[in-house]
Amino acid sequence: MKDIAFGRPMIDEKEQNAVNEVLKNPILTHGKNVKEFEKKFAHFTQTDFALAVTSCTAALHLAYFYAGIGKNDEVIVPSQTHVATAHAAELLGANAVFVDSEMKTGNLDINQIEEKITNETKVLTVVHYLGMPVDMKKIKKIAEKYNLFVVEDCALSLGAYIDDIHTGNFGDVGCFSFYPVKHITTGEGGMVVTNNDEISSKISNDRAFGIDRQIQERKIPGIYDVQSLGLNYRMNEIQAAMGIEQMKKVEGFLRDRKNNFERLYQGLEEIEDIHIFTSSYDEFQSSYYCFELILNDSLGKKRFEIVKNLNNLGIGTSVYYPGPVPLMTYYRTKYGFSQNMFPNASKISNQGIALPVGPHIGFDEIDYIISKVKKVIKEAK
Repeated sequence: MKDIAFGRPMIDEKEQNAVNEVLKNPILTHGKNVKEFEKKFAHFTQTDFALAVTSCTAALHLAYFYAGIGKNDEVIVPSQTHVATAHAAELLGANAVFVDSEMKTGNLDINQIEEKITNETKVLTVVHYLGMPVDMKKIKKIAEKYNLFVVEDCALSLGAYIDDIHTGNFGDVGCFSFYPVKHITTGEGGMVVTNNDEISSKISNDRAFGIDRQIQERKIPGIYDVQSLGLNYRMNEIQAAMGIEQMKKVEGFLRDRKNNFERLYQGLEEIEDIHIFTSSYDEFQSSYYCFELILNDSLGKKRFEIVKNLNNLGIGTSVYYPGPVPLMTYYRTKYGFSQNMFPNASKISNQGIALPVGPHIGFDEIDYIISKVKKVIKEAK
């Protein structure tokens, strides 16, 4: 039996040495590593400005904060996402408005967006689910028609492209995550990207209390002004040092993910009792965060049994996500949603199993997963 983790941070002596170098110096914030990490990330994602922050949630919060949303404003978000996508808007007093998923890719159903728009709608947020890009050409047309600020939640889409343009470059702001099992990691961390100079300048200040001069810009130490309300979402030098080393490896990480995903797809696509999302096609190139299979209705009732059996065979699994956000207690209670209101997102949540494709595993492990998934599903029928 093998021991295959669902995800594992790919860290070695290079990250360790980089962190140790930071710890030899007194500058743990406001240093050169953050700037270098931002530069490397901007270059890789083909964006004009990249701003390192403490998490993707912080990035989303800063994006919504810049958009100026507040009480009674509405932010359209997918129902199938991490709760942070909606939480960051709710924390500013806005109301999250949820759109159900479509079953081809797992992304939000673009055809349902316009019916959700009201006079209070200020922001349209999309999530590139599991790394499969949303059709941003259609999103931009809707946003332009209704004058909406567009946020791309790219937490799972580092390395995803539409027409060779990296995700995060289509909306006003893109938000990335560096959580341990993401495409790259800084332990915890995030990045805001934008091609708008004014947005970049404002968010850069907002992530550091609204202070007008950073340490390097102060002629007299300790003297500065605060010109606007701000937050403390700065990334530190330790995280950035890790990020620099991870960016040197990111192309290899992405190549391994794609190869693992495609081998897993070839091995499992013949199973009649599962649905596999379209992950890449034509101009849409996925980042291959993980491989999700959706069990049919009959097998879906046995999902936990199937997961347990796979885990007992040494195959790590996960669920994306444990439930549609609007059906989680806070949102269901606040807005009065009923269990049948987001059928596709519910099916994905309740009948989905996420399998690993990360660079911590190779083809031997992928072939093992294929054989055991077939075996466990056959036994569950």
